[in-house]
Amino acid sequence: MPQRLRLLEQWLVQSCRLSFEDIAPASADASFRRYFRVVLRDGSTLVAMDAPPDKEDCHPFVAVAGRMREAGLHVPQIFAQDLAQGFLLLEDLGTRPYLDALNAGSVESLYGDATRALLRLQVAAPVDGLPRYDRAMLLREMQLFPDWLLGQHLGLALDDSEGAMLIDAFDVLVDNALAQPVVCVHRDFHSRNLMVVDGDNPGVIDFQDAVAGPLTYDLVSLLRDCYVRWPAEQVDAWVAGYFQAARRAGLTGDVDAATFLAWFDLMGVQRHLKAAGIFARLNHRDGKPGYLADIPRTLGYIVEAGRRRPGVEWLAGFIAGRVLPRM
Repeated sequence: MPQRLRLLEQWLVQSCRLSFEDIAPASADASFRRYFRVVLRDGSTLVAMDAPPDKEDCHPFVAVAGRMREAGLHVPQIFAQDLAQGFLLLEDLGTRPYLDALNAGSVESLYGDATRALLRLQVAAPVDGLPRYDRAMLLREMQLFPDWLLGQHLGLALDDSEGAMLIDAFDVLVDNALAQPVVCVHRDFHSRNLMVVDGDNPGVIDFQDAVAGPLTYDLVSLLRDCYVRWPAEQVDAWVAGYFQAARRAGLTGDVDAATFLAWFDLMGVQRHLKAAGIFARLNHRDGKPGYLADIPRTLGYIVEAGRRRPGVEWLAGFIAGRVLPRM
């Protein structure tokens, strides 16, 4: 038995006073965190999180969980914690992520639940104390695209002209993000991190990297998901509906629906550049190749955005002509 799992079991028995029948891996994660489903003798289940303290810090998870729970989101309740060892004992939100449940018949209901939860987060969760999604962070994230996808994965070097064009596109995307109202941002509010639950749907996980950032970021994560794609016209209709709800909640300021949609489109380009770079990094640095299959879908969103947003036309053409054919 690996040492970390042995230590976790000891903690569950000695500190949490649990008597359990089984403990088994509960889910995969793109970080060093691991989750185990703990089956108790009465058949009920809990989830134990193992976050090696030399690689992961549990403090943000605990702090953000409290912030989101107070805002009305269904995040897992924390029953026990040992932050020095990197162990948490959590409510089990089940085994059915949105990704497994979404289809043409379920999407309106599931996304309706998710957008209502997102609105609660943006209205009620304070941003004080959260890291700022500032220019430096936005640029650092986008740099993953040339560093890991273009360079490391594809061996594609940019000439001086292309490099300058990429910098110009980055500037457009940063300016767009910083122009938006600032709210609490989950950062990965998508179909792998939303769980279908019987009460107070959805269950929300993987929120520990929350920041104070742009209003449309989490909406992009949900509606232009790297793991599932919906028709563009349907996405536009969902965005329009969310804009109306956000405006009634006082989140949008005095912008109109067209400006909100432009914010959304360009925010998506920033996020998808980051995600494509992360997927390549997960393969080359972390030995997790499973995300490579999601890169074409992710980059396809950027190509689509370039058809109606002049600031990213060159970037969209570059991806369509020089990147996607090599994937």
